[in-house]
Formats: sequence, structure tokens, C-alpha cells
Amino acid sequence: LNHQLGADRPLLTQYIDWITHFVRGDMGLSYAYREPVGPFIADALAHSARLGLLAFIVVVPLGIAGGVWSAMHAGRWLDRTISIAGLSATVVPEFVSSIVLILVFGVWLRWLPIEASYPPQASGLEQLRHLVLPVLPLVLVFFGYIARMARAGTVEALDADYTRTAILKGLPRHVVIWRHVLRNALLPTITVAATQLGYMIGGLVVVETLFHYQGIGSLIYNAAKAKDFPMLEAGVLTIGVVYTLANLVADALHVLLNPRLRVRSAQ
Repeated sequence: LNHQLGADRPLLTQYIDWITHFVRGDMGLSYAYREPVGPFIADALAHSARLGLLAFIVVVPLGIAGGVWSAMHAGRWLDRTISIAGLSATVVPEFVSSIVLILVFGVWLRWLPIEASYPPQASGLEQLRHLVLPVLPLVLVFFGYIARMARAGTVEALDADYTRTAILKGLPRHVVIWRHVLRNALLPTITVAATQLGYMIGGLVVVETLFHYQGIGSLIYNAAKAKDFPMLEAGVLTIGVVYTLANLVADALHVLLNPRLRVRSAQ
């Protein structure tokens, strides 16, 4: 068995052989299923991407709007309310907020299904209904991060010289906010949001396990329990690739939206 699995070879040789096959799309055979790992990873990643992107679409506009609105009322009760609520939701672990949401909306009120898995023939609206509960804990966790970054950037942009110049030129307030403040204030938020997208897709172990969702996090958890090492290795490395791509996209967007970075690189 050691010879069949290649465990009798040097460790470095085993790793080089595995990583070269991974790059070519061959992730090995699953110990638990006796089938190629690749299709399981691809299917699970597609499910996690659907859940993560839905949470991303909800939390990013909500977090940016909350942070900007908080910055425009800095020091007032509205600013303190948004900041305290966002940070309080951020520090609550996903397994706590998930259980509370399941009890309230799934068990007591029975408004939403407590399982994220939906039948294959379910309509788009029915699929969305099954994903509402798993999305809410992610929104609660990441709202505080994004809102805080958006608030800090907006406060800094509001105090900048170019903003005061635009106001003295007589530009309407909404024009100053849209054209001058937000474009500069949201640059740091883009990096944070893109990094959170990588976590949403790859770090969903708790949420996917609690809501019985067949994503990459649930797949890795089950592979670890079953000691299915090829599946576990492929899943972890796939998450690393997702994080890397998310950060590359964030850097590209940062350069695209900030002309000063393009000028520096050209020089």
C-alpha cells in the first residue's frame, strides 16, 4: 500500500510530483470515494462561489453606504450607532450568529429554511430563499470591517485640500461627494473587500457545516474527518489560489482607480 500510494519515496519527491500534477489539473484520487478529486473540488468551489458572491453583493454596498453615511455625520449619535453596531456584529463568531438566526427565523418564526441545500429542480427564487440564512452571518461579520474602512477613507477625503477647493468653487454637495470624495475614499476599501471575497469563498467551513451546504469549506471539513488527504490537500491549495487571485484583482483595481499609481509606475 505504501508503494501504491507513493509513500515509500522521499518527501520532497512526493511533493514535487503532487504539485506538478496539480498544476496540470490532476489532483489525485480520493481515498474516501476512490474517484478523481478534481470534479469534487470544482463542484464544491462553484457552490461556495455562489454563496460567497451573494454575500459579497449584499455586504459591500451596505458596508460602504454605512461607512460613508457615518463619516458624513462624524461625532454624532448616528456615527456612534453605526460604528458600535458594526463592530459588535463583527466580533460575534459565525457559529453563534448562525445558531441564533436558525432559531429565530428557521425554528420559531419558520420564515426561512434552515438548510442551504435546495433540490436540483428548484427555481431561482427558491434557491435564493435557501441561501438567505447562510448569507446573513457573513454579512454581519464583514459589515463592520468594510464600514470602518469606508468611514476612515471618507473622513480623510472630506478633510483633504481638493475637497475644500471643490466646495469653494461652488460645486453642489452631491457632486463633491460623488466626484471627489468617494473616488479617493473608497480605494482602501476595495483592497479590504477583495480580500474578504477570498475569505467568503474559502473560509466558509462553519457556515457551510451548520447549514448543510456542499461547498469547499464543508468538503475540506469532511475530508479532514475522513483523513482523505488528497481531497484535503487539493481543497486547501485551491483556497490559497482563490486568496491569491482575490488580492491580484484588488491590486489591479487599486491601480486602475488611482491615476497617481499609474504615473509612478510609468516613471
